[in-house]
Parts: sequence; C-alpha cells; structure tokens
Amino acid sequence: MNKVKKMLALVLVLALGITALVGCSGGDKKEEPENENAVNIIDDNYRTYYEVFVYSFYDSDGDGIGDIPGLIEKLDYINDGNPETTTDLECNGMWLMPIHQANSYHKYDVMDYYSIDKQYGTLDDFKKLVEECDKRGIKLIIDLVMNHSSDKHEWFTTASEYLAGLEEGQEPDPSECKYVDYYHFAKGKPATGAYAKVPGTMDWWYECVFVSEMPDLNLENEDVRKEFEEISKFWLDLGVGGFRLDAVKHFQDGQDAYNIEVLKWFNDYVKGYKEDAYIVGEVYDGIGLYAKYLESGIDSTFDFDMATSTGYIAQTINGKLSDTAAANWGKKYVATIEAEKAYNEDYIMAPFISNHDVDRIAPGYAYDAGKIKMAIGMLHMMNGSTFLYYGDEVGLGGSGIDQNKRAPMPWSSTNTTGITNGPGAMQADMVINKFASVEEQIKDPESIFNYARKTIRLRNKYPEIARGEVELIETDNINACVMKKTYNDSSIIIVMNTTNKDQVVTIPKSNGYSKVKDTVAANSVQTATLDGEKLTMPAHSIAILK
Repeated sequence: MNKVKKMLALVLVLALGITALVGCSGGDKKEEPENENAVNIIDDNYRTYYEVFVYSFYDSDGDGIGDIPGLIEKLDYINDGNPETTTDLECNGMWLMPIHQANSYHKYDVMDYYSIDKQYGTLDDFKKLVEECDKRGIKLIIDLVMNHSSDKHEWFTTASEYLAGLEEGQEPDPSECKYVDYYHFAKGKPATGAYAKVPGTMDWWYECVFVSEMPDLNLENEDVRKEFEEISKFWLDLGVGGFRLDAVKHFQDGQDAYNIEVLKWFNDYVKGYKEDAYIVGEVYDGIGLYAKYLESGIDSTFDFDMATSTGYIAQTINGKLSDTAAANWGKKYVATIEAEKAYNEDYIMAPFISNHDVDRIAPGYAYDAGKIKMAIGMLHMMNGSTFLYYGDEVGLGGSGIDQNKRAPMPWSSTNTTGITNGPGAMQADMVINKFASVEEQIKDPESIFNYARKTIRLRNKYPEIARGEVELIETDNINACVMKKTYNDSSIIIVMNTTNKDQVVTIPKSNGYSKVKDTVAANSVQTATLDGEKLTMPAHSIAILK
C-alpha cells in the first residue's frame, strides 16, 4: 500500500512540474491582438481597378495636359504599397484609357498602335510606369481599340491613296495593296450603315460606325488579326497585364456570333502567350447581351446593368427598386452572377458604377454624399474585379457631353500644380464640384475618399468578397442586403444598409458568425452593433460578420 502511495505522489509531482513548465513556456500566453490593418491580397485576376484618363489626371510639365510622368508622380495616391498608411486608395489594378498616338483628345482614333501619344510621353516613360506599378502590386491593363483605327493611320491612308489612283472601272487588288482589305470599302454608298467617302475618290466609301475619323477595321482578314497579335505581344512584352477591349459588339453590328468568334481568337492568342493576362470587353448593352459575350472565353464583360444613374445600384439607393429595396438588389445581383456563369463557368465579374462614357455618379445621386458613399461601397462588395472611375472617389462632377465626364482631377483647392485644363470642349457649367479637393478629403475622416478607401480595404482584407460563392440570407428587414460569401472553406457575412436611417436586422447565428469584424459607415464614428442576433446598422453602412 505504501508503494502505491509513493507512486501516486510521484505522479502528482511530475504533473505539477509539467504544468509549471507549460506555464513558463507560454502555454497561458494571451492571444495576440488582431492587426486591424492586416491585408490578405491574392495575386490573381480578381482585383480592384482604377480607371485613369491620363489627359485629365496629372500634368507634370505645365502644358495643361496630363501625362505618364504625372501619373507616376501620383501612383502613391492609387496605391503606395504600404497597408499601414491611410492616404491611398489601395487599388491593385489600373486601367488606362487609350495611350497610343492619336489625333483626338480621347485617343480612341489610334494612328500608331506601337507608340505612346506625344502629349503623354514616351515609351521609356511607360516602361517606368510599369516598373513603378509592379513595385506597388498594381496590375496595369491598357485600352486596345480593335474595332477601328484613325483615318490618319498608315493602313488607311495607304489604302485611300491606292483607291484614289485606280482607273475608272478598275477593281482594287489586295495583292497590290493589302490595306484595301483592312477596312470595309465599297464602290457606291451602301443603302444601310454608316459610311463616309474615301478622300480623293469619286465613289468609294468606307464604313465608320462611330465617326468618319474612325474607319472600321475588317477583322475577318487574317492579316489584320496577325497585326493585332503582334500589337498585343508588343505590349505584353513591355509588362502590361492585359487589355480592355473597346466596342466589341461593333466588330460587326448585329452579328454577335461573329463578334464572339473574334473575341475567342484574340483571347486564345493572348492567353497562349501570357496565361495570366486579364481581358475585359466592353459590350455597351444589358445583361441579355453582355453575358452572352463571355462564351468567347474572355475573363470579363462590364456589368452595365449595375452601373449609371439608372442601374440597379442607383435604383436601390435612390429608393426606386420596388418596395423591397436592398433585399431585392441582392436578388438582382445573384441573378446577374447566374446569368453570366451560364456562359462561362470561369468568368470574372466586372462591375462598375460609372466610366468615361456615362454621367458621373455625383450628379446621379444629386450630390448626396451619403448616397455616393453607399454606391461606392456596394460596388466594392461585389464579386470579381471592380472598376472605379478616377474622381468618383471624391465626388467629381460631370454630365452631358463626353468631355464633361472626363474633367480634371481636383487635386487641391489652393495649389494648381499638376491640375490639368481638361478637354477643350468641356462645358464648365456642367462639371459641378460640390465636394472638397483630394488634398482636403484625405485629411477628413468623413470624406467620400475615406469611405471609398475603407471599402477597398475590406476587399483587401477578405478574399471572400471578390471570390466567394454567394448565398443570400433572407431577414426580417427588406432595407438590408445580407449575404454569405464562402471561399476556400472560409465564410463571411456582408450586411449593407442602403438607406439614410439606422436599420435593425435579425440574422440567425445558425448562419455561422460570432461578431462584427468591420464596419464602414457614412458617419465614420458609428459602428454596427450586435445584441444577440439583432444587428443595428448605421445609415449607409456596410458590416462584415464572421
């Protein structure tokens, strides 16, 4: 019996010793406080893009026109590469509107696809831009205009001169001048379609769907396709991460099957050369058409149904999307995902709220800061690659003609250094800026900029936002959109109050959450609060539950 007692005592001593050792080695160490600035950015094609019109962004040489060196100077505003700072947007993608040599201010009339427009700088400037983007984790994509060229392009001027030199009754021969087959030329003006007369000829005409200065290219011609294969290869070799393709439904108007085939050819070539290149196409139309173009295999088509002052986001925020408000927007959102996925299982959504072709969001929301903030917030809670148009993050105004929508970036109200003149035909009375400059908004915690910055930070913290499978959660409050997103076995719940009043919403704990992880609210000092299963959401706010 004594032996048993001795053994028990020995076991007790050993157990106490082990406990002491565990205590000394940190077994009772308190959990490290969570770093609220921590980001979890994945290097793939799900990104937050910032659309830049170089002409109006930042002028480095004082000529009143933005340029690439100026853009480089302001890259730290788009993303400075440091998650500890609060002076940048943290976008990890950038789309440049056309930068090639052109005859217009907008530069969609390309004269030379291998150049940088002289107003913008040089190829060396562009190489420097790519280098600086790479340092900050910004994927740079550029506009590529394949639907048409400039009428000043060598292809077109050579073809025009050849046609002007033909004898009466002589037919053009592509073996003599291959460029006569690069465009849609016709003897005699066709009865339908948009055509202009070839300079120097009596009765030769060319198709020009947009304007006469932009003749449509013939993408049925294998030589034209080879030209664009070489052009895309040139820019990919310089380090661009992909392309935004302009006007893809106009390759042949009304011929969707043909246009999709053109996109498939281009996508196959580009992805065969650079597997991780990103391609987004502009199909300026509704979901019934733009989703269909995903059959081509390109990554994305822009989600026009979500955008503009009449799109689903604006209808929701402005209280015009039936009686079910935010809850109904969630259903439209999921329906959009399903419609697109039906054409391409591997597609990447490409939502936006405005761009260079449509009115700015500020006038679309009657310059209501809360509504503008909420629109930007809803955008950045969507899947895929989001696109934010320069200036929208500070409430820049602009409506009417295209020039008004491409106004100078308002960097400062006291220092005009770098602020551009904007397009020459811009109507100043239609570009109404009711909000503070970039410089002032960065310092103001209540600014649109800081709201936008925080919503982009949420995308950078939670990969589920851009990549997650979406499940709508029905609740007792139709003014709140509640959805669960799951990615790689990790789930979050996103709650959005799209109204200008506090909303209380009941979210059953069975949906797998324990607390509010993050809040972004129009009033920066307000947060979402949880009492059991009841969540109180401030006006125009977003909460992340986990």
